[in-house]
Amino acid sequence: MFDIGFLELLILGIVGLLVLGPERLPKAARTAGLWIGKIKRTVSSMQREINSQLEAEELRQKLKEQQSKLDESLNKAKRDVESIAQPYSTSTPRKGDDDKPATPEGKPNAETTPPSASARLDEALAEVRQSDDAPSSTPDDDKDAASR
Repeated sequence: MFDIGFLELLILGIVGLLVLGPERLPKAARTAGLWIGKIKRTVSSMQREINSQLEAEELRQKLKEQQSKLDESLNKAKRDVESIAQPYSTSTPRKGDDDKPATPEGKPNAETTPPSASARLDEALAEVRQSDDAPSSTPDDDKDAASR
């Protein structure tokens, strides 16, 4: 902090001895030492507090970055699953679609609304779970599934 050498301390001691006298100089030196100690402790505690706040802010930023990366990868995975489920759900009829009349082009009637992306995702997941619960398939079934 300050560059005080031995010569400067000696000059301060002599001036203090002359101004305060030999009786009050030790008490004044002790009081000055106590004040300097308090100031050093206060500065040190402030530095520790500032460092801890900076570290906490750094951790918050890293957490926010990780959360955004996780959200991004989750959205990408959801889009991938939806893109996989969409052709599958449009190529095969869903439960309950058999009784609805179709237009000459083979498309559902205009009265039916297409399912939302999350509904298609839920359907695809349910079908996958059902196929996992089903008994093991024959080799011919595996070939058909691989060709899809």
